[in-house]
Amino acid sequence: MRIQMFSLKDKVAIVTGGGGVLGGSIARSLIEAGVKVAVLDIREENVNNRVEELKQIGGEAIGFVSSVLEMNELKQTRDTILEKWGQIDILINAAGGNLPGATLTEEQTVFDMKIEDFERVNDLNMNGTVYPSLVFGEAMAKRGEGSIITISSMATYSAITRVLGYSTAKTAINIFTQWMAMEMATKFSEKIRVNAIAPGFFIGDQNRNVLINPDGSYTERSKKVLARTPMGRFGDIKELNGAVQFLCSDAASFITGVILPVDGGFSSFSGV
Repeated sequence: MRIQMFSLKDKVAIVTGGGGVLGGSIARSLIEAGVKVAVLDIREENVNNRVEELKQIGGEAIGFVSSVLEMNELKQTRDTILEKWGQIDILINAAGGNLPGATLTEEQTVFDMKIEDFERVNDLNMNGTVYPSLVFGEAMAKRGEGSIITISSMATYSAITRVLGYSTAKTAINIFTQWMAMEMATKFSEKIRVNAIAPGFFIGDQNRNVLINPDGSYTERSKKVLARTPMGRFGDIKELNGAVQFLCSDAASFITGVILPVDGGFSSFSGV
């Protein structure tokens, strides 16, 4: 009985940004849990490589070259998935990211930020979550069940220097998560849940240069992060997968509208 509560076998999941590092890790974990996975990404090579990887694991996967900012593309993708698999149980909003112009250097102030990049980062992260949630969430609403998981950030809990654009976008995602959770439960079904996870600090391609020196040592920014992280280390990207699977499963049947930190204690520690 306990094992069954956490089972995701034969469910159908969509992973936006599935060709990337974060989305790919989540997609692999879902395939290993017996989920059928549809990978969405704007990069065709990444989509093809990811789908082939997932099939080699032994799962059922399909891929779509699709932009999270194009409603018509998303609707066509939704209809194709429904035609193939008949249902959509899970949406993972993993598409997102940052741009250099929306990230300040140590020498810059907020007045040096490129507004064009600020707008693009907000568009990608905020609307790139809202649009898929509306398109694929509608299929869940018609069926009366489903789970939407969005990737938030530690940058929404308090001000983190240099990443203004990313911070404002992810903060908008938090209130959208809560709003969508309320809307789905009150207007459609209590079996449709909408949550987010807020990763702590993980070393990836986007932040490697600000966290790791060329000689492999930690930068001053890394040292500040670790000083505020009770566990005293950076996270491993795979450590997000358990939280995602839990929130998608029946074990989390009374959990909706939450932003769950997966951060080694960073968000709970005052630094003193």
